[in-house]
Amino acid sequence: MDNSFLKGIVVPIITPIDKQEYVDEKKLRNQVDFVIDGGVSGVLAFGSNGEFYMSEENEQRRVLEIILDQTQKRVPVFMGIGAISTRKCIRIAKMAQELGADAVSVLQPMFLKPTEEELFTHFRAIAESVSDKPMLLYNNPGRTGYTMSGNLVERLAHELPNIVGMKDSSGDMTQTMEFIRRNRDVNFKVFGGKDTLIYSCLSVGAVGSVCTTANFVPKLICSIYNTFVAGNQAESLELQYKLNPMRLAMDKSSFPVATKDYCNLLGMEVGDPYRPNLPASGAGREALIQEMRRAGYLQ
Repeated sequence: MDNSFLKGIVVPIITPIDKQEYVDEKKLRNQVDFVIDGGVSGVLAFGSNGEFYMSEENEQRRVLEIILDQTQKRVPVFMGIGAISTRKCIRIAKMAQELGADAVSVLQPMFLKPTEEELFTHFRAIAESVSDKPMLLYNNPGRTGYTMSGNLVERLAHELPNIVGMKDSSGDMTQTMEFIRRNRDVNFKVFGGKDTLIYSCLSVGAVGSVCTTANFVPKLICSIYNTFVAGNQAESLELQYKLNPMRLAMDKSSFPVATKDYCNLLGMEVGDPYRPNLPASGAGREALIQEMRRAGYLQ
């Protein structure tokens, strides 16, 4: 299955909402244009920073429809799936296939701690339900409480032809390297999932990175990738160093509010996070402001 489109910087696009927590279509369309103009290579609907866990399926359908309509095939569109039950994941995957998403990205079930065999049958069932659609695995142990093993990913990559890549947000470079090394023979593509490790992941063979910071500084994020693949690793590393303080300041706020906070500080007016989360305040907000000033994005 063709997976040549899996490369570069993919943005897990935020979901702008109004005061009643309804999706703000105009602001979502503006956000799509902003990140594409900033150079991203793909848009991921309902990644972690898209707040998938707050949205009903009918809302997810509407958001995906808007994103697909606004992108107009300028970049690939991925549909993030983070449901716990296999049945619900299959339902969302089929919806994404129906609407014309280019690929689906599936997070391991949270809250549960499935066995290796349970995880294998879960991912296999989803992949087989949309067998003509490329599917990526999404490994996020920090949010689910456990990691996908190298053995599991190797088995899935080698036995399911439409499981063609993954996003690894473990932050464990040895694990990322193993996902790459063990599946090179089937052209399995691995994206980094930590914005502070774009350069590092590219250095060990990742094809790109899925970066929430591309929601508000897409040109900077894409320049890390572009300068690296152009052969200027020294400049790419300096750009990574420019980004990292801004990204690390986000950890002073509760997940995932800081992405929207940064956007709003830059005047993008994307709305608040879904409750119970609240916009950053106090020391958390001040940390964001200080790092944006140091980086030259605020006066």
